[in-house]
Amino acid sequence: MVGLSLFGAAGNMAGKHWGISALTIILVIVFSQYLKHVKCPLPTYRKEHGWSIKKLDIFTLLPVLLSIVLVWTLCAILTASGALQLGSPARTDNKINILLEAPWFRFPYPCQWGLPTVSVAAVFGMLAGVLASAIESIGDYYACARLAGARPPPVHAMNRGIAIEGLGCILAGIWGSGNGTTSYSENIGAIGVTKVGSRRVIQAAALMMMVFGVLSKFGALFITIPEPIIGGIFCVLFGMIAATGLANLQFIDLNSSRNLLVLGFSIFFSLVLSQWMKAHPGAIDSGSQIFDQIVTVLMSTNMFTAGVLGFFLDNTIPGTDEERGLTKWLAHPDPNIENSNEESERELTQCTYDIPVITPWLKSQKWAAYLPFLPSYQPDVWNRKTRSWRGKSKDTPNGKTAAFQMSSVQLPTA
Repeated sequence: MVGLSLFGAAGNMAGKHWGISALTIILVIVFSQYLKHVKCPLPTYRKEHGWSIKKLDIFTLLPVLLSIVLVWTLCAILTASGALQLGSPARTDNKINILLEAPWFRFPYPCQWGLPTVSVAAVFGMLAGVLASAIESIGDYYACARLAGARPPPVHAMNRGIAIEGLGCILAGIWGSGNGTTSYSENIGAIGVTKVGSRRVIQAAALMMMVFGVLSKFGALFITIPEPIIGGIFCVLFGMIAATGLANLQFIDLNSSRNLLVLGFSIFFSLVLSQWMKAHPGAIDSGSQIFDQIVTVLMSTNMFTAGVLGFFLDNTIPGTDEERGLTKWLAHPDPNIENSNEESERELTQCTYDIPVITPWLKSQKWAAYLPFLPSYQPDVWNRKTRSWRGKSKDTPNGKTAAFQMSSVQLPTA
């Protein structure tokens, strides 16, 4: 639902000039799929060997960037030649005033627009948005891990991600940026297109954005990118996100009418309800403004609606483990289960989501086992093979040797 829920934004931007959007889509597909094995010779320099020619997978690494630059350049040529009418969304001079008026350097600082204000109505009103954003982020984490070829994120990694997003929102409020900090689906789609999931790339990009945030003129330059180009990019990237989510259906029996009902109804009704709520913004009127805001935001978020419906129907409609895909899913090692038979993959998961440098020290501290955002956190995990809980106990805070039987709890089959 993460990718499908954004079809409106992609369609609105792409629909402003379908010719430019279609060209952008075609270039991204051609570069990333048809030319992905074509290597381009580029001059490189090494201190030991000097200058040499090295062939690089340019089309595989930079399909999105190349497409944007080429179509952006074409739009600039069409704008300068007068081929595009004044006011056309594909022109590059529609927002040229922002570029001309932007200062060369600007250093943001806390409370630059005044002290932040906090009210009960605003807090509860934003609570629904934060909850919906957290649900979307969890889906983004799984999609990002899948596209990057990593194991599914464990509990502590997801908790840490949500906590950092919350910290980012606090800092954004202090700096007065006017927007929250959360995961962005288009960035995850870029991983699927470019096949680049290195953390070093993300760290370098973060550093570049910090520099561009100070160089206002350079940042304003990107505002001149025509919206049809962005819409074309969104069509490809959001499609990748949607396909990544659908790839998880490989574990279930798609010939089962039960599964088709749960899947189809959850997706379709969530899209219908969200569109209806947007068309009727005042439909929820209970007399409490705070309650109305929370319910309206949640019901307008199709990811939340689809998740709730899918969870309820999948756990109440009778079905076997094989039919629901639990048998095949459990065949893959779970990063939250300690006694996994796939020790190598378990170690890989730990290394992937550990905090650099300090993780060995954290695992030696007993108090760190109780903090849900640290790699040393040991949650109580139900082991379906032994029908017992593995996790923390009062005698062993680190949870490594604790186990207690739950004889009264039966593994559900529906």
